[in-house]
Amino acid sequence: MSGKVTKVVFPVAGMGSRFLPATKASPKEMMPVVDKPLIQYAVEEAVAAGMTDMIFITGRNKRAIEDHFDKAYEVETELAARGKEDLLKLVQGIIPKYVNCIYIRQAEPLGLGHAVLCARPVVGNEPFGVILADDLIDGEPPIMRQMAAVHERMQCSVLGVEEIPLEHSMRYGIIRPKALSGDLDEVVEIVEKPSPETSPSRIAVVGRYILTAEIFTHLEKLAPGSGGEIQLTDAIESLLQAERVVAYRFRGTRYDCGSKLGYLAATIAYGRKHPEIGKEFEELLEKLTH
Repeated sequence: MSGKVTKVVFPVAGMGSRFLPATKASPKEMMPVVDKPLIQYAVEEAVAAGMTDMIFITGRNKRAIEDHFDKAYEVETELAARGKEDLLKLVQGIIPKYVNCIYIRQAEPLGLGHAVLCARPVVGNEPFGVILADDLIDGEPPIMRQMAAVHERMQCSVLGVEEIPLEHSMRYGIIRPKALSGDLDEVVEIVEKPSPETSPSRIAVVGRYILTAEIFTHLEKLAPGSGGEIQLTDAIESLLQAERVVAYRFRGTRYDCGSKLGYLAATIAYGRKHPEIGKEFEELLEKLTH
């Protein structure tokens, strides 16, 4: 198995019901944090990890994502005509020219596992990344680069994890860990959304994965699980019987932008460190909180 991961899957077919009516006609992944949509942060993270093939698993009303990463002739012509060179560079540089964007339609929202399975024809037999754009994670180096280094060293699937309050266990896939080294655990078991009473630990999988192609075999055999969906967690539990999986406690701060509070927290954190408006924003916050 090659250690180099060049392909990454972005499951973006979900409805974003927690942000209605904002997401009625626009994808939740296009919601901006300061001046960039969530999906752009996710793609930039993948590019920083050396990944070149971006595979978007899309659904209805997701055309804005394709348009965002496509060439915008009208916008570029208008900016050039007005002499707005900085903005033109910004629009043209959303992704490097060597990056490929591939779009696959998920006809029905059958769960995260099904979305990942939709990528099989493009991924083939290579290891690949999965990034959930509404988990915005601020880390240095970027989280996917951290995880790619772990994958290269361990040559197995890697799950991005963090410790959560036990009462939140029903929102996540939770692992039973066996300590390997400081930030690495062997995954002994993984359970989808257990109750706090039955949860194997407080270590939750959050929206970052590097998976071997073997996962597809296990996804194909799955019956629908929690919520009547094909759960990626169930396939990983099955994968554990065939090969090693490790959990990596990444270095960084995660913002759950699938929730209103998490999204607002991300907006404040990224606003404060923004090179253009950070200082003034800090002053504004100071005024508002006194």
